[in-house]
Amino acid sequence: MNTEQTGRLIAALRKENGLTQGKLAQTLHVSVQAVSKWERGLGCPDVSVLPLLAEEFGVPVERLLAGDLTPSDKETGNMKRLKFYVCPTCGNLLTAAGPAEVHCCGRKLAQLVPQKVDGCHAVRVEPVEDEWYLTFDHPMEKGHFIRFFAYVGYDRYLLVRLYPEQSGELRMPQMHGGKLYACCSRDGLFEVNV
Repeated sequence: MNTEQTGRLIAALRKENGLTQGKLAQTLHVSVQAVSKWERGLGCPDVSVLPLLAEEFGVPVERLLAGDLTPSDKETGNMKRLKFYVCPTCGNLLTAAGPAEVHCCGRKLAQLVPQKVDGCHAVRVEPVEDEWYLTFDHPMEKGHFIRFFAYVGYDRYLLVRLYPEQSGELRMPQMHGGKLYACCSRDGLFEVNV
């Protein structure tokens, strides 16, 4: 950890939020001298203060300690680069169209990496009028089920969430020029041939 970088970041975030050193000190229940010391790189906030500081500024503690809030590289907005994340604790489903640091239930989530479909995760896709009729033999039990199907195109995506004890079939609007994914609660993300 570089205390000078962290100090510069704290000062920049404080000013960005329109706070004086006194007001920030009052919010964090520390002295004005402590805030001044941090901002000059002569010390670091106490471990007990870091979460409060991070919450006040809306940034992760790790980024405060690194002293860097470098923005992600800009992408061209192609939804085909969509990344999926699932929280193992609460089952929350999150997506990001570009580089992201995704957190849920206090932990950093890893991006789901698509695999080739195997026998257990096979999906039959039939066109019916302007929809796709998807059927599958995958178990739909509480501990092992298909969480969602997602069709990701160039400029949009469609996500259908599934739950245990649902039947092994669903309909979704036909879209073209993209990829269809299925996510198993136990085995991860699979790319389905359409």
